[in-house]
Amino acid sequence: MANRDLIVDAFMALLAEKEFDKIGFADIAQRAGVSLADCRAEFSSPGAVLAAHMKEIDRKVLAGAAPDMAAEPPRERLFDVLMRRLELHAPHKAAIRSLMRSAARNPALALALNRVAVQSQQWMLTAADIEAAGPRGMMRAQGLALLYASVLRTWVRDDDPGLARTMAALDRALGRGARWAGLLDDLGRLPSRLCPSRREPDRYGSREPDPAGDAPAAA
Repeated sequence: MANRDLIVDAFMALLAEKEFDKIGFADIAQRAGVSLADCRAEFSSPGAVLAAHMKEIDRKVLAGAAPDMAAEPPRERLFDVLMRRLELHAPHKAAIRSLMRSAARNPALALALNRVAVQSQQWMLTAADIEAAGPRGMMRAQGLALLYASVLRTWVRDDDPGLARTMAALDRALGRGARWAGLLDDLGRLPSRLCPSRREPDRYGSREPDPAGDAPAAA
């Protein structure tokens, strides 16, 4: 495994154990089994390591595009893309929970994470064949980053292997997002497949409403 991958994996493992701002390169180097010089050759800061992890998640989502989704409505395509992203997050749920807690206490970290998240969500929109270029695309990506963050608050507490609560939260969030100042203009009409009374099984199973609603964000 390349040093870069070892460093990213070590960072994510450490993030599952401690707060973001308590992770230094000495810890990362020791966990990764590389030298500090190797770390400096690859990354300028722990934040850059996290950005590299998110970029790799982007790449895997884009590489895993499902050809059979091309004919589906935009909202359905976006649902599929975001669920694939959540599936890729699964091995790092503890790390993401820790990161959310750190961001809630550190406004500077929250802003930095938002910048990276907006870039990622531009790629997610593109993967769903939804326009993401220009100022309007940036607005959509920002809205989607906030939407996705709200879904993550449910996902980090969803221990069901089928992610029923997460899917219900994402379904509701996309419904709300369709009404956000043109965020997703063409997602306003709920496809019949997503209507509660007419839902059919798909690759993620049934999307029954979550009677408990969204779980609160991690403190």
